[in-house]
Amino acid sequence: MTIIKEIAYTILVLLFFPLLFACSGNKAGNEIVNGKLWKDSSGKLINAHGGGILYHGGTYYWYGENKGDSTYLLDTVKTWECWRADAGGVSCYSSKNLVDWKFEGIVLPTSADPKSDLHSSQVIERPKVIFNERTKKFVMWLHVESPNYEKAHAGVAVSDSPTGTFTYLGSFRPNGKDSRDQTIFKDDDGRAYQIYSSEWNKTTVISLLTDNYLQPAGKFTRNFINESREAPAVFKYKGKYYMISSGCTGWDPNTARYAVADSMLGKWTLLDNPCKGPDADSTFYAQSTFVLPIAGKPNAFIAMFDRWEKRDLIHSTYIWLPLTFEGGKPVVQWQNRWNINDLTK
Repeated sequence: MTIIKEIAYTILVLLFFPLLFACSGNKAGNEIVNGKLWKDSSGKLINAHGGGILYHGGTYYWYGENKGDSTYLLDTVKTWECWRADAGGVSCYSSKNLVDWKFEGIVLPTSADPKSDLHSSQVIERPKVIFNERTKKFVMWLHVESPNYEKAHAGVAVSDSPTGTFTYLGSFRPNGKDSRDQTIFKDDDGRAYQIYSSEWNKTTVISLLTDNYLQPAGKFTRNFINESREAPAVFKYKGKYYMISSGCTGWDPNTARYAVADSMLGKWTLLDNPCKGPDADSTFYAQSTFVLPIAGKPNAFIAMFDRWEKRDLIHSTYIWLPLTFEGGKPVVQWQNRWNINDLTK
């Protein structure tokens, strides 16, 4: 009877063991599993939406929007379907291998002051962080909004450490223009740029930042006029600059397009959809947020997307896919799951 029990127990373990990996969402060996809920190293939900990743000192730091656990429709906004969750500040997670993520805390906390940009009733979106070698500061830019999305400010925060706590310096309209979906890009020469949707999302502005990365330097270009692009993600490959962006359809997916330029403040040409495979026309039911260059691998990139659950924003999932080049064009091919070692080894 004991032998029978041991056999039954062994069978049960063999059946259940694979589920341990499936339940973790992002971890199955060294695999990225797309469209699942991802957990951090403590088993809690990774809450870092609209985010970006900084590589510093041998560690990857993932910053993103910490969404509240209740989603509601702001029906006072009539121009679009304004689903939102209370702002929870900016989360940070750290990893050595891009699969196992440790929660480092809320590195830009919310404020108890109802008049503050960072109050939970306000909107905090698309945080991105770069390091300034001159000032030795970590600089965060983010989209700061009022609940009705008419404030359209960029916010800036700084820290002496990648894990914060970041000190909030305030918000403004860069170059006197409304600033909504945004990212920042640091070039090889140390210059940094803010890229943001402006003029009620009809135009994309690329703005050179000051040497300390805290303000616009006064040089900027207007791009994709009347093309209504948002969710910009910028990267560099073989001396050219690339940008993946989405159309403007609120929380609902649409077709991504890529653009290319010879310089950040030069002429940008808006081209085709870089996505391939099932549901490529809807960007795999997701939206661009960041393109991550793999450290030490000059031709290896991860294209990061958010698959928004507009009625349950905290449970929006992440889509990470290898970005390759075919005939000089960026390609993001759908994969349900893939091994991170294929890029990092």
